[in-house]
Amino acid sequence: MDPKEIIREERTGLGSIRISDEVVKVIAGLAAIEIKGVAGMSGGLVGGIVEMLGRKNLAKGIKVEVGEKEAAVDLFVIMEYGVRIPDVAAQIQESVKNAVEKMTGLVVVEVNINVQGVSFAESRDDEHRVR
Repeated sequence: MDPKEIIREERTGLGSIRISDEVVKVIAGLAAIEIKGVAGMSGGLVGGIVEMLGRKNLAKGIKVEVGEKEAAVDLFVIMEYGVRIPDVAAQIQESVKNAVEKMTGLVVVEVNINVQGVSFAESRDDEHRVR
């Protein structure tokens, strides 16, 4: 296994515990999309339009930088139209920080929110139109 893929390794009396960066990304993504006002994660620009990722691709809209005991998380999100973006972003930061720290034992030193678009869909079940 590539050492860059392992972000946290602990030795116990029975062996080692390893947590990959993908696990932290998924934890952060799930914590983010639970926040009311978040339409989804962004996979970047595709043909001039922001690509919105489904639940199976959450990790693609997230970057993590991890040391031995600390982590920084960058999330690329799409917000629902009409929400107050700074308020929703602050809720995302708190939710992601709590979830990652609780589940991995890492100390999250920063959670950066990058708003990539706004969804004008009537509901989450409709096809999202993002600009």
